[in-house]
Amino acid sequence: MTRSVGVDLGARRIGVAVSDATGSMAFPRPPIARHAERGLDHRAIAEVAAELGAEVVVVGLPLSLDGSRGPAARSVEEEAAALTTLLGARGVRVETYDERFTTVTAESALASAGVGGRQRRPRVDSAAATVLLQSWLDSR
Repeated sequence: MTRSVGVDLGARRIGVAVSDATGSMAFPRPPIARHAERGLDHRAIAEVAAELGAEVVVVGLPLSLDGSRGPAARSVEEEAAALTTLLGARGVRVETYDERFTTVTAESALASAGVGGRQRRPRVDSAAATVLLQSWLDSR
């Protein structure tokens, strides 16, 4: 298996996680600060994928608790489509994956590790991306 990148498209930051070379473990990377222009965000994600030689970028899809697609999920699907256009030209595929409870799981794990509230906020996005990517890797 090859490397993968997981992203959690937050409003202020994009959480980023990467897999190891065997595709069995996910690790957090520093988050990407959002820009006013989404194209800059997408290029930053593409740079991470290129740096790692990733073949897939997994985008967290924020489905509603009942599994339906609300406004947040539709917004992420639009971004995923734009990423597909950008990354597909580079031979990288984009997949969406259910991210329900990833932020809650990440918050809980950080709190259990003794990371305080002020320190937790900037870390939670990449921690959520790590939970997302690990779940995706485990499902394969």
